[in-house]
Amino acid sequence: MAGRFISFEGIDGSGKSTQARRLAQALSDLGHSVVLTREPGGSAGAEEIRRLVLEGETDRWSAETEILLFTAARRDHLEKTIRPALARGDIVISDRFADSTRIFQGITRGDLTQTVDSLHALMIGVEPDLTILIDLDPAEGLARATARAGKEMRFEDMGLAFQTLARAGFLDLAKRHDRFRVIDGARIPDLVAEDVLGAALAGAMAR
Repeated sequence: MAGRFISFEGIDGSGKSTQARRLAQALSDLGHSVVLTREPGGSAGAEEIRRLVLEGETDRWSAETEILLFTAARRDHLEKTIRPALARGDIVISDRFADSTRIFQGITRGDLTQTVDSLHALMIGVEPDLTILIDLDPAEGLARATARAGKEMRFEDMGLAFQTLARAGFLDLAKRHDRFRVIDGARIPDLVAEDVLGAALAGAMAR
């Protein structure tokens, strides 16, 4: 699995962050060198942008401005964290990557898919080897997300209709790209983690 890039995707409250941490620990326990990171964030510059896009009022930024901000954060993350780790032969596990921008900015507030894809091709040009989509009913996910509260609630505050569109978008992406593995996130975390680890190990053997 050396030099392998794994991303986690899903709606807010799906449990993907928990499962990303659990997979990182499981692979580390198996003797792999693992870098666990997140988006937006994962590097000093990208973490600064994270505060801009995840905090504040829902109408703070337009979808078009968000695309530029997320891409800037992703570029810094790629340069400072992801590429160096892959070059060392580490497994990189990222809690969100470009698919989140394809969904949250590309389709939920208008058809901006071409804008997202063009900018991604120009400035990023990297896709994960494996993307694990933790799937969950939007109402349950939103209930989980709002229960934990905190400052980073801009997208949760966009409501159930937004999360419903996001879930449909993620499932559509999963149908169109072989790198996706869809995992049922409605079960207890231990069972979800077993399937996630199985998907990661199976994906490595299929390389």
